[in-house]
Amino acid sequence: MVKTIRHFLPGLSGLLKRLPDPRNPDQLYYPKETLVWSALLIFLLALRSRRQFRFESQGDPFVANLNALAGSRVESASHDDTVVYYLKRVPPEHFEVLPVYVVRRLIRMKALDRWRLYGAFLVAVDGTGQLFFRKRHCPHCLTQRGSDGRTIYFHHVLEAKLVTANGLALSIATEFIENVQPHAHKQDCELKAFPRLAEKLKAHFPRLPIILLGDPLYACQPVFDLCKKYRWHYIFTFKPGRLPALFAEFEALRDYTPQNRATHRAGETVQHFAWVNDLDYQGHTLSAFECRERRPDGEHYFAWISDIPMGCRSVVTASNQGGRLRWKVENEGFNTQKNHGYELEHAYCSQQSAVKTFYFLLQVAHAIHQLMIKGTLVRPFHRLVGSLRNFLRQLARSFATSVIAACHWDAEAASKIQIRLDSS
Repeated sequence: MVKTIRHFLPGLSGLLKRLPDPRNPDQLYYPKETLVWSALLIFLLALRSRRQFRFESQGDPFVANLNALAGSRVESASHDDTVVYYLKRVPPEHFEVLPVYVVRRLIRMKALDRWRLYGAFLVAVDGTGQLFFRKRHCPHCLTQRGSDGRTIYFHHVLEAKLVTANGLALSIATEFIENVQPHAHKQDCELKAFPRLAEKLKAHFPRLPIILLGDPLYACQPVFDLCKKYRWHYIFTFKPGRLPALFAEFEALRDYTPQNRATHRAGETVQHFAWVNDLDYQGHTLSAFECRERRPDGEHYFAWISDIPMGCRSVVTASNQGGRLRWKVENEGFNTQKNHGYELEHAYCSQQSAVKTFYFLLQVAHAIHQLMIKGTLVRPFHRLVGSLRNFLRQLARSFATSVIAACHWDAEAASKIQIRLDSS
C-alpha cells in the first residue's frame, strides 16, 4: 500500500498540507494531516465504522504507521470524534479535489492510455443511493412514500467514473442529488443533477477527450446538447421506451440496409451487429447500433445510440470496448463500495458536510486499492490473497500489528520503481 501511494500519488501529502484548518491554533494536538489520514484509513483498511477504527488504532504499530503516513509525531491515534470535529469544519469542496487529483495524476503518467477508445477516455455516468433514513436527516433530504405509507428520507449521488476494460472505475466528478429547498415542490433528480456534474467535469478536465457512457435515461436532447457544447462523444444504451419514434425509425432503416451487418466470434460467443448512421434528432446526427449475442447461457440483446459513425470494425469496438463498459460504474464502482468493506451506505457522520467529505475520502481509498490490486506488486492477486475481502483483512491486520520498514516510505525510491497495471 505504501509503495503504491508513494509511486502513483506523490503529491497527495502536499494537497493535505494545503487544506484549511479552522481550529483554534492554541488548542491543537493532532495535525490536520493525521486526522485526514485517520479518516482515510477507515476505508483503506476496510474497518467499516468509526467505532472499529477506535479499537484498531490502539496499538503502537498502528500509531507508528499512521505517523509515517501523515508525517507527524503524535503519541497516540486520535479519537474518531476528534477526526469528525475537524472534518465538519472544513467545507467538503476542499476534499473534492482529492479524487480528481488521483485521476489527473494517472492520466499525466499515461498509466491509463492503453484503455483509450478512439483516443478518448471512457467516463460512465450513473446515480446511486447513498444514505436512507426513517426520519428527516437534514433539510436537503429527498423523500419518497413507502409501500407501508411511511415517508423515507434519503440522499443520492451522481457519479462520473473513468472506467477501463481491465476493471478500473475511478471517480472523476461527483454531484450530490439533494433538495436545495427543504419542502421543494419538485425534487432534485439524476437528470437535473447531470448539468451540474457536467460543468464540474469540464472544469476539472477542460481539454480531456471523453466518451460518455450512460443508461437509457441519458438518451435525450438536453444531454445531447450538453455533450455537443462540451465537445464530448457519447454512447448511451438505447431502448424503445426512451425515444420511441427514433427507435422505430432505426428498426425500419435497419431492415432496409442489409449491408450494415457484421459478425464477431470470441470462443463460444457469437455476436451479430447491425447499425444505421445519419439519424437526425433535434439537430443532432446520430448512429444507432445493436448486438444480438448468442452464448452458452442463452441469447442476449443490446442496443446503443451514439454520435460516432459506425462501420464494420468500429461497431464491434464501440460495442465491446465502449457501450458494454457502462456496467463498470455499477459493478466495479457502486457494488464494490457498498458490499466489500467500504460501506458506502453507512452514515459515518450525521452532519451533512462531513458526510460528503467521507464520501470523497472513500473514493480516494477505493482508487488506491484498485491500483494495488491491478498493479504488479501483488501478482498474481487471486492466487496470493484469494479475494478482495481477504486482501483487505490481511492489510488491516498487518497495518495494526507490524511497523512498516522505513525504506518503504522513501518517496524518491518509490518513484523509481516500476508498477504496471494489469491489462487482462
